[in-house]
Amino acid sequence: MEIYQLRAYVTVARLGHLTRAAEVLHVTQPAVSGQIKALEEELGIALFDRKPGRIVLTRAGERMLPEAEKVLEAAGSLIARARALQGELSGSLFIGTVGDPESLRLGSLLNGLVSALPLLEIKTRAGDAEVLREAVATSSLQASFYIGPNIPREVKGLPLQSLQYRIVAPFSFSQRILHAGWREIADMPWIGAPATSHAQTLLRDLFARQGLLPNIVLESDHSSAPQTLVRSGLGLALLREDVAVPMAEHDQVVIWPHTRVTALLSFIYPKAAEHDPAIVAALSVLRTVWGLPTR
Repeated sequence: MEIYQLRAYVTVARLGHLTRAAEVLHVTQPAVSGQIKALEEELGIALFDRKPGRIVLTRAGERMLPEAEKVLEAAGSLIARARALQGELSGSLFIGTVGDPESLRLGSLLNGLVSALPLLEIKTRAGDAEVLREAVATSSLQASFYIGPNIPREVKGLPLQSLQYRIVAPFSFSQRILHAGWREIADMPWIGAPATSHAQTLLRDLFARQGLLPNIVLESDHSSAPQTLVRSGLGLALLREDVAVPMAEHDQVVIWPHTRVTALLSFIYPKAAEHDPAIVAALSVLRTVWGLPTR
């Protein structure tokens, strides 16, 4: 039984009209009918007598209505109390970030948290994925965005988005790269990243599966540097597909067509913090920001 089903039942009972109830609830008439039907099936009784042009409560529907109204009232009180408690929550919340803030929708998350928890001091800390993972696992950091093959076992997390990465090379490498095999690709000059970064972890694992090591000639610790360095002709790099494809379309780089690396962007937190009010609030805001279903 869902609250929205009870709300549909009570609204139709009060208005005596499906179309008007749908307008009040901001849903379609079939949606209201479906919600009431599902509630009737779960309760095992008919709540309404449906006749051409009108809908009226059955005797059972009339007797159940006060109880449904009490449940809705209690749910409203619970929500109001939760909102009040949100406003009282204080302290600090430190969130680790990886990559660029825009791809994390960080601004929307922070805006939602500030609105929901006005007394909570929120701070962000940019860092490499594996450093942040270890900090979360040891509870020295309350939460963090994380990019990797999956959510690490030693923490809990909310999956946000699947990411695709591609091998890209300077456009001047076009003739060399398109027909190259794994060994030829590995031997070409590569732009690497710190060992604890998600980009380097994904690159290392990719070539390890082939029994190879990429020829790293330059290491950069700036997240946006690889695309600039590839475009300037220094070497190959692993770039997010949404970054690589537009560059390739403008003949700034060339994409090696024979592989694609899948990773997961997630929001991780210590297992012991699953019921921490700040974490619960952050997860709620994240689900809204990313359009994820509620639990």
